[in-house]
Amino acid sequence: MHFLITAGGTREYIDPVRFISNASSGRMGYALAEAALKAGHKVTLISASDAQPPVGVDFVGVETAAQMFEAVKKFFNKCDCLIMAAAVSDYTPVKKSKKKIKKSKRDLVIKLKPTVDILAWAGKQKVGRQKTEARKIVVGFALEDKDIRKNAERKLKEKNPDMIIANRLEAIGTDRSTVLFKTANGGWQKIENAAKATIAKKIIKVIVRLLY
Repeated sequence: MHFLITAGGTREYIDPVRFISNASSGRMGYALAEAALKAGHKVTLISASDAQPPVGVDFVGVETAAQMFEAVKKFFNKCDCLIMAAAVSDYTPVKKSKKKIKKSKRDLVIKLKPTVDILAWAGKQKVGRQKTEARKIVVGFALEDKDIRKNAERKLKEKNPDMIIANRLEAIGTDRSTVLFKTANGGWQKIENAAKATIAKKIIKVIVRLLY
């Protein structure tokens, strides 16, 4: 299989030196890339993280949500499975200042606009291709601070991935995590307090079973 995996938190620039981002370390995406490689699969990793990529992946470095979307579009047709593990910014500044914004005593107001929903885009592309081309698997992540199953199920329904993986805020930046995952036609399963490498290995196995 050819896995296309996104990782890390994107940066949305306000001016040449300042940006809006999030606390994602990219560890889960990198663990998934490593697990897929060890299982004998081809991996293209699109990353907004500064971490060193696993040896053997085809690496594509990006910074912004727009750059990540362009990279996903470029490689989507070539993959068998897209895993959207990246924490893609939901908003980006309407206008980026070409020069560094100087500090003043006045309040600074930054107007934001929504970024493209890459998972929803992939869910639509997948549906349009299933009748004429080889099936593609799309996997999404849901980071939630409350109503984790309810919110993840809504994402599964509205954005049409084949599988949703849900975790809590406590998972950010840690080597261990508890995740819940659900396929479109299956029930909830749980991997509790496990190393992200262990979680990734199990997730890759589930995805392979979905395709074959």
